[in-house]
Amino acid sequence: MDWSGGGGGRRWRTRPPTPRSKPLLYLLISLPLSLLLLLYLSPFTSLSSSPPLPATSLCSSLSLSHERFLWYAPHSGFTNQVGELKNALLLGAILNRTVVIPPALDHHAVALGSCPKFRVSKPATLRAAVWDHIMELIRDQRYVSMADIIDISSVTASMVRTIDFRVFASIWCGQDIKKACFSSMCCSLSTIKSVSDLSDQCRSLISGLDTIKGTGKCIYTVEEDCRTTVWTYQQNADEELDSFQPDEGLKKKKNISYIRTRKDVYRSLGPGTVADRASVLAFGTVFSAPYKGSQLYIDIHASSADLKIKDLIKKIEFLPFASEIMRAGREFAIKRIKGPFLCAQLRLLDGQFKNHWKGTFSALKDKLKTLNQDNTISGAIDIFIMTDLPKENWTKTYLEEIDRDKKYKVYTLDERDDLVVGAAKGVRKAEMGIKSGFFPRNLDVQGAQESCELSSHLPDVLLYVEQSVCSCASLGFVGTAGSTIAESIEVMRKNNVCDL
Repeated sequence: MDWSGGGGGRRWRTRPPTPRSKPLLYLLISLPLSLLLLLYLSPFTSLSSSPPLPATSLCSSLSLSHERFLWYAPHSGFTNQVGELKNALLLGAILNRTVVIPPALDHHAVALGSCPKFRVSKPATLRAAVWDHIMELIRDQRYVSMADIIDISSVTASMVRTIDFRVFASIWCGQDIKKACFSSMCCSLSTIKSVSDLSDQCRSLISGLDTIKGTGKCIYTVEEDCRTTVWTYQQNADEELDSFQPDEGLKKKKNISYIRTRKDVYRSLGPGTVADRASVLAFGTVFSAPYKGSQLYIDIHASSADLKIKDLIKKIEFLPFASEIMRAGREFAIKRIKGPFLCAQLRLLDGQFKNHWKGTFSALKDKLKTLNQDNTISGAIDIFIMTDLPKENWTKTYLEEIDRDKKYKVYTLDERDDLVVGAAKGVRKAEMGIKSGFFPRNLDVQGAQESCELSSHLPDVLLYVEQSVCSCASLGFVGTAGSTIAESIEVMRKNNVCDL
């Protein structure tokens, strides 16, 4: 299993080949943000004006007395990021905090490491890396919210509160987010007149890399990670040792002495704790997965006596793609393929998969052999192939053999296809990332497009449309063993998301 990553190689969001721009220079800020919040932040807080504050006392001017946030640092491929989004929503509901929804990060732009090997980046390092990458996405006009891609409306309507990172950063940090906007609602945030850009100080606070005195009521950074902690909820096992511990060989080889302890997240970070007094609770990664009879980091399941949490756990088991993406996949199946077909998801280039072509192709060969023996199928067998291997590189591979064989008719998609472009435009227009969470009142949404230059960049939705097509494959699905994308498609098929 690919614990440290997910995604799909060429099919995944990657940085453009241009050099990274220099990071923002750190500023010494002394002007208060209180006036900004007083004028524009509703219904979160009501603040009185205050005299200018030194940088070390910045948090007192940023205190959000009626709302409390949960921030986390996603990593690796998109499927892993979806898993972290689910866990963040769960933690937000348990701790009664508004979850800050991040953008979809580039494939492996931020790496965690390996929890089973007890070799991971520290939470503070992860938080800083995620913040920096988000700023890069904004500068490059490639920002796409996770809630633009994944439909979280079924849980945000009543179960857990959310706020888009752009809204959070604009209000809390004075961040200029114009380059992260696709449409008028996001652009209206630029009408907020910030007295100062505090994004660098926000980075320092949220990451926890720089210690600033007097920030306890402003932010609490969670430094426990998968090497030492498994978060639980209502399991009566608080402070007990987890069943998975580093073996003696690993301890000697790596000279480590970690002990994994199970901790109740509500008792440790909820009411009555130091963490609960902070306006922002900042986790590192919230990624988890089953491993050797336990969970790597978060072990919260439906056996909880909390009915609200039990219901939420069921809801987040499957969160579909946005309707624009699902519609494009279904339309491809109906109007392009026009009949029963097989889907093959072949991950060949990325990570551990590039050395296992034989096994990956073997599963497809076995499935095609079975279909060829099916007397109910007449004519050529339709096959939709999603792979990270470009078609021009299929030469002398099993894919070329299939493509040339008249027994099969092969279908593929690329980012220039009208259906993919249409889905990207639909996602951009819908603005669900902004609409799904808190948004300030009294902003001029109708006239906001003049306040910022709308990005002409279309979000990269090819991978998601391909998965939607595969969910419609009535002749079956063959996925790459160990690929989280394959697992995601299986879940979609199990939930019958494609109604042909």
